[in-house]
Amino acid sequence: MKDFKGKILFVTGGASGAGLGQAKVFGREGMKVCIADVRQDALDNAVNELIAFGIKKEDILAIKVDLTNREEYKAAADKVEETFGGPPHLLIQTAGVNSFGPIEASTFDDFDWVMGVCLNHVVNGLLIFVPRMIKAYAHKTEFWVATTSSMGAFMAGSGTGPYSAAKAAVNNLMYSYAEALRPYGAGATVLCPGNINSNIGNAEKYRPANLKNTGYHVSEGTMAHLRSVHATGIDPVELAEILKEGIENGRIIVLPDHTPENRAAQLRGLNATIEDYTLTAAERDAKNAERMAAMRKMMEEAAKKGENPPMMWKVPEGAEEFGHARHDLDWIDQARK
Repeated sequence: MKDFKGKILFVTGGASGAGLGQAKVFGREGMKVCIADVRQDALDNAVNELIAFGIKKEDILAIKVDLTNREEYKAAADKVEETFGGPPHLLIQTAGVNSFGPIEASTFDDFDWVMGVCLNHVVNGLLIFVPRMIKAYAHKTEFWVATTSSMGAFMAGSGTGPYSAAKAAVNNLMYSYAEALRPYGAGATVLCPGNINSNIGNAEKYRPANLKNTGYHVSEGTMAHLRSVHATGIDPVELAEILKEGIENGRIIVLPDHTPENRAAQLRGLNATIEDYTLTAAERDAKNAERMAAMRKMMEEAAKKGENPPMMWKVPEGAEEFGHARHDLDWIDQARK
């Protein structure tokens, strides 16, 4: 998809972070911008930001919607068609949440919340919008679906089990849609960034009341830690520019590095982790020891040259138990709570 001007964009999680960055970049290309989010105050602020970015107010539609609620999502889809005369030409599903803790401490609420937003909302959008998009645009004009996933989709995370599982599923979904949509003159892209300067560090504040029973240790301190980590992430507009380049060139996977050599190196490193799962426990331990020794040597050599070591985040006060389980869970190893 190369021609964006005058076409319709629908972005979930569009009120902040990566989603707002996408709304800005594609809106600047002349698209009519629909942003969907569950937070009305954030939507109001986002509209003002989009106008300040140079997007006309009449080309912006902000919709408050719970994307895990299919009826609300369908109503939002209807609103897009009523306002702009058709379904989106470009659907980008970026809304996401995360919480950190040992997977063995997870509750049903932890899985239902994280997978509900990170996976089920993507399924909802695809099933609601794609048939409409095919009917309206197949063999007539370009259209595309994209999802913001994560580098976490390629790796296991014992401290981010629901999130990693959801993102792995999202990637696989987009591979399938990339193949399925090609005969209609369309395609699919999955964006897999690492750290983004976004609002996801505050996600726990917006966890629904009926899904509050978490097995993880959550506090103002742990959220402050996440905010400090994400503050160092890639700028959302820069990331959106990378996504745009990927869509323009028909990439199925977009990593946050334009350099082919770096992309290949990233994937080799991620694939090596999966390959290690085929080894015996003793073989894996030996490889991990080699990697740790190589890292120590690299840091020692950097110190001798007066170079700064890799940046480490300072853990804010009250965040020492970040990623730990609740104290009252009696089956959890003491070191993990």
